[in-house]
Amino acid sequence: MPLQGLLTQIEHALAPVRHIMKPILSDPLVMGVWALFVLASVVTLWWDIRERNQALPSLMKGVWTLVVLYSGPFGLAIYWYSGRSQISNDSLWRRGFRSTAHCYSGCGAGEVLGFALLAGLLALQSTVLVAAGTFALAYLFGYALTVGPLMQEGVGFGEAMLDALYSETPSITIMEIAAIGTDLLIASQAHISDLLFWGALAFSLSVGFVFAFPVNAVLVHFGVKEGMKNPAEMRQSGGQAQAAD
Repeated sequence: MPLQGLLTQIEHALAPVRHIMKPILSDPLVMGVWALFVLASVVTLWWDIRERNQALPSLMKGVWTLVVLYSGPFGLAIYWYSGRSQISNDSLWRRGFRSTAHCYSGCGAGEVLGFALLAGLLALQSTVLVAAGTFALAYLFGYALTVGPLMQEGVGFGEAMLDALYSETPSITIMEIAAIGTDLLIASQAHISDLLFWGALAFSLSVGFVFAFPVNAVLVHFGVKEGMKNPAEMRQSGGQAQAAD
Protein backbone atom coordinates (compact mmCIF):
# COMPACT_ATOMS: atom_id res chain seq x y z
CA MET A 1 0.00 0.00 0.00
CA PRO A 2 1.27 3.54 -0.71
CA LEU A 3 0.71 4.66 2.88
CA GLN A 4 2.51 1.65 4.31
CA GLY A 5 5.39 2.24 1.92
CA LEU A 6 5.60 5.89 2.97
CA LEU A 7 5.64 4.93 6.65
CA THR A 8 8.37 2.37 5.99
CA GLN A 9 10.48 4.97 4.22
CA ILE A 10 10.04 7.42 7.09
CA GLU A 11 10.98 4.73 9.60
CA HIS A 12 14.13 3.87 7.66
CA ALA A 13 15.07 7.55 7.35
CA LEU A 14 14.69 8.05 11.12
CA ALA A 15 16.44 4.80 12.08
CA PRO A 16 19.58 6.71 13.23
CA VAL A 17 17.43 8.60 15.74
CA ARG A 18 16.16 5.30 17.15
CA HIS A 19 19.68 3.89 17.43
CA ILE A 20 20.86 6.98 19.31
CA MET A 21 17.89 7.42 21.65
CA LYS A 22 17.12 3.81 22.64
CA PRO A 23 20.23 3.28 24.78
CA ILE A 24 19.87 6.74 26.33
CA LEU A 25 16.20 6.33 27.25
CA SER A 26 16.75 2.83 28.65
CA ASP A 27 19.77 3.76 30.79
CA PRO A 28 18.80 3.66 34.51
CA LEU A 29 21.37 6.33 35.44
CA VAL A 30 20.20 8.75 32.74
CA MET A 31 16.54 8.27 33.56
CA GLY A 32 17.22 8.50 37.30
CA VAL A 33 18.98 11.84 36.84
CA TRP A 34 16.13 13.01 34.62
CA ALA A 35 13.59 12.06 37.31
CA LEU A 36 15.51 14.18 39.82
CA PHE A 37 15.49 17.11 37.39
CA VAL A 38 11.73 16.73 36.94
CA LEU A 39 11.17 16.61 40.70
CA ALA A 40 13.32 19.71 41.25
CA SER A 41 11.48 21.51 38.44
CA VAL A 42 8.05 20.71 39.88
CA VAL A 43 9.12 21.87 43.35
CA THR A 44 10.48 25.11 41.86
CA LEU A 45 7.24 25.66 39.93
CA TRP A 46 5.05 25.13 42.98
CA TRP A 47 7.24 27.39 45.11
CA ASP A 48 7.07 30.16 42.52
CA ILE A 49 3.30 29.84 42.13
CA ARG A 50 2.75 29.87 45.89
CA GLU A 51 5.12 32.72 46.65
CA ARG A 52 4.80 34.94 43.58
CA ASN A 53 1.99 33.86 41.26
CA GLN A 54 -1.10 33.11 43.31
CA ALA A 55 -3.01 35.34 40.87
CA LEU A 56 -2.81 32.68 38.16
CA PRO A 57 -6.12 30.87 37.59
CA SER A 58 -6.40 27.35 38.99
CA LEU A 59 -6.65 25.97 35.46
CA MET A 60 -3.30 27.44 34.44
CA LYS A 61 -1.66 26.28 37.67
CA GLY A 62 -2.75 22.78 36.75
CA VAL A 63 -1.65 23.25 33.12
CA TRP A 64 1.85 24.34 34.14
CA THR A 65 2.14 21.51 36.64
CA LEU A 66 1.43 18.95 33.92
CA VAL A 67 3.78 20.69 31.47
CA VAL A 68 6.63 20.53 33.97
CA LEU A 69 5.81 16.91 34.90
CA TYR A 70 5.97 15.96 31.23
CA SER A 71 9.05 17.96 30.28
CA GLY A 72 10.97 18.82 33.45
CA PRO A 73 13.41 21.74 33.09
CA PHE A 74 12.24 22.31 29.52
CA GLY A 75 8.67 22.82 30.75
CA LEU A 76 9.84 25.00 33.63
CA ALA A 77 11.77 27.23 31.22
CA ILE A 78 8.63 27.68 29.12
CA TYR A 79 6.65 28.64 32.23
CA TRP A 80 9.35 31.08 33.31
CA TYR A 81 9.42 32.71 29.87
CA SER A 82 5.70 32.92 29.16
CA GLY A 83 3.54 31.89 32.11
CA ARG A 84 4.59 34.03 35.07
CA SER A 85 2.90 37.29 36.01
CA GLN A 86 6.35 38.89 36.18
CA ILE A 87 6.99 38.80 32.42
CA SER A 88 8.08 42.24 31.23
CA ASN A 89 5.93 42.28 28.08
CA ASP A 90 3.71 39.88 26.23
CA SER A 91 4.46 38.79 22.67
CA LEU A 92 3.33 36.41 19.96
CA TRP A 93 5.97 33.90 21.06
CA ARG A 94 4.81 33.98 24.69
CA ARG A 95 1.17 33.65 23.65
CA GLY A 96 2.15 30.77 21.37
CA PHE A 97 3.93 29.02 24.23
CA ARG A 98 0.96 29.45 26.57
CA SER A 99 -1.43 28.18 23.93
CA THR A 100 0.79 25.16 23.25
CA ALA A 101 1.14 24.48 26.98
CA HIS A 102 -2.65 24.49 27.38
CA CYS A 103 -3.03 22.02 24.52
CA TYR A 104 -0.04 19.97 25.68
CA SER A 105 -1.35 19.41 29.18
CA GLY A 106 -4.56 17.76 28.00
CA CYS A 107 -3.15 15.90 25.01
CA GLY A 108 -0.21 14.66 27.07
CA ALA A 109 -2.59 13.15 29.61
CA GLY A 110 -4.42 11.37 26.79
CA GLU A 111 -1.17 10.09 25.31
CA VAL A 112 0.14 8.78 28.63
CA LEU A 113 -3.18 7.07 29.35
CA GLY A 114 -3.37 5.68 25.81
CA PHE A 115 0.08 4.09 25.77
CA ALA A 116 -0.09 2.90 29.38
CA LEU A 117 -3.51 1.31 28.85
CA LEU A 118 -3.30 0.01 25.28
CA ALA A 119 0.37 -0.83 24.79
CA GLY A 120 1.08 -1.43 28.47
CA LEU A 121 -1.72 -3.01 30.47
CA LEU A 122 -3.65 -4.50 27.52
CA ALA A 123 -0.40 -5.33 25.67
CA LEU A 124 -1.93 -4.76 22.24
CA GLN A 125 0.47 -5.83 19.49
CA SER A 126 -1.21 -3.86 16.73
CA THR A 127 0.62 -0.59 16.13
CA VAL A 128 -2.43 0.74 14.29
CA LEU A 129 -4.77 0.06 17.23
CA VAL A 130 -2.37 1.56 19.76
CA ALA A 131 -1.84 4.66 17.63
CA ALA A 132 -5.55 5.09 16.86
CA GLY A 133 -6.61 4.61 20.48
CA THR A 134 -3.96 7.00 21.77
CA PHE A 135 -4.92 9.58 19.16
CA ALA A 136 -8.56 9.31 20.24
CA LEU A 137 -7.72 9.82 23.92
CA ALA A 138 -5.42 12.75 23.12
CA TYR A 139 -8.20 14.44 21.15
CA LEU A 140 -10.70 13.72 23.93
CA PHE A 141 -8.54 15.22 26.68
CA GLY A 142 -7.39 18.10 24.50
CA TYR A 143 -10.92 19.09 23.54
CA ALA A 144 -12.16 18.65 27.12
CA LEU A 145 -9.65 21.21 28.37
CA THR A 146 -11.20 23.76 26.01
CA VAL A 147 -14.86 22.76 26.18
CA GLY A 148 -15.00 22.50 29.99
CA PRO A 149 -13.86 26.07 30.77
CA LEU A 150 -16.06 27.50 28.02
CA MET A 151 -19.13 25.76 29.42
CA GLN A 152 -18.26 27.06 32.89
CA GLU A 153 -18.42 30.56 31.38
CA GLY A 154 -21.95 29.85 30.15
CA VAL A 155 -21.24 28.75 26.58
CA GLY A 156 -23.46 25.90 25.35
CA PHE A 157 -21.94 22.49 24.68
CA GLY A 158 -22.49 22.64 20.92
CA GLU A 159 -20.89 26.06 20.55
CA ALA A 160 -18.02 25.13 22.86
CA MET A 161 -17.37 21.93 20.91
CA LEU A 162 -17.36 23.75 17.58
CA ASP A 163 -14.91 26.27 19.02
CA ALA A 164 -12.64 23.45 20.22
CA LEU A 165 -12.78 21.65 16.88
CA TYR A 166 -11.96 24.84 15.01
CA SER A 167 -9.18 26.11 17.24
CA GLU A 168 -7.56 22.99 18.67
CA THR A 169 -7.65 20.35 15.91
CA PRO A 170 -4.63 21.58 13.90
CA SER A 171 -2.30 21.79 16.88
CA ILE A 172 -3.52 18.53 18.46
CA THR A 173 -3.08 16.70 15.17
CA ILE A 174 0.49 17.89 14.61
CA MET A 175 1.40 17.36 18.25
CA GLU A 176 0.16 13.79 18.31
CA ILE A 177 1.59 12.80 14.93
CA ALA A 178 5.00 13.91 16.20
CA ALA A 179 4.62 12.49 19.72
CA ILE A 180 2.99 9.15 18.91
CA GLY A 181 5.24 8.68 15.90
CA THR A 182 8.33 9.30 18.04
CA ASP A 183 7.18 6.89 20.73
CA LEU A 184 6.41 4.12 18.25
CA LEU A 185 9.69 4.71 16.40
CA ILE A 186 11.76 4.29 19.56
CA ALA A 187 9.81 1.90 21.76
CA SER A 188 7.21 0.03 19.72
CA GLN A 189 8.46 -3.30 21.11
CA ALA A 190 8.92 -2.16 24.71
CA HIS A 191 6.73 -3.46 27.54
CA ILE A 192 5.25 -1.44 30.38
CA SER A 193 7.83 -2.91 32.78
CA ASP A 194 10.71 -1.69 30.59
CA LEU A 195 12.43 1.58 31.41
CA LEU A 196 12.48 2.34 27.68
CA PHE A 197 8.66 2.32 27.62
CA TRP A 198 8.50 5.27 30.02
CA GLY A 199 11.64 6.99 28.80
CA ALA A 200 10.42 7.05 25.20
CA LEU A 201 6.98 8.23 26.33
CA ALA A 202 8.48 11.17 28.24
CA PHE A 203 10.77 12.08 25.34
CA SER A 204 7.95 11.84 22.80
CA LEU A 205 5.80 14.29 24.75
CA SER A 206 8.44 17.01 24.49
CA VAL A 207 8.92 16.28 20.79
CA GLY A 208 5.18 16.82 20.33
CA PHE A 209 5.40 20.18 22.07
CA VAL A 210 8.24 21.35 19.82
CA PHE A 211 6.32 20.47 16.65
CA ALA A 212 3.04 21.96 17.89
CA PHE A 213 4.51 25.31 18.97
CA PRO A 214 4.86 26.89 15.48
CA VAL A 215 1.34 25.73 14.60
CA ASN A 216 -0.07 27.42 17.70
CA ALA A 217 1.96 30.57 17.09
CA VAL A 218 0.47 30.82 13.59
CA LEU A 219 -3.06 30.19 14.91
CA VAL A 220 -2.59 32.90 17.53
CA HIS A 221 -1.18 35.30 14.94
CA PHE A 222 -4.25 34.92 12.71
CA GLY A 223 -6.71 35.10 15.61
CA VAL A 224 -7.86 31.49 15.46
CA LYS A 225 -6.67 31.05 19.05
CA GLU A 226 -6.35 33.70 21.74
CA GLY A 227 -3.13 32.34 23.20
CA MET A 228 -4.35 32.43 26.82
CA LYS A 229 -4.56 35.62 28.88
CA ASN A 230 -1.46 37.68 29.64
CA PRO A 231 -0.45 36.63 33.19
CA ALA A 232 0.95 40.09 33.90
CA GLU A 233 -2.59 41.47 33.55
CA MET A 234 -3.80 38.92 36.10
CA ARG A 235 -1.23 40.21 38.56
CA GLN A 236 -2.35 43.82 37.97
CA SER A 237 -6.00 42.84 38.40
CA GLY A 238 -5.16 41.06 41.64
CA GLY A 239 -3.28 44.10 42.92
CA GLN A 240 -6.16 46.41 42.08
CA ALA A 241 -8.62 44.09 43.81
CA GLN A 242 -6.46 44.07 46.95
CA ALA A 243 -6.18 47.87 46.86
CA ALA A 244 -9.97 48.15 46.63
CA ASP A 245 -10.33 45.93 49.67
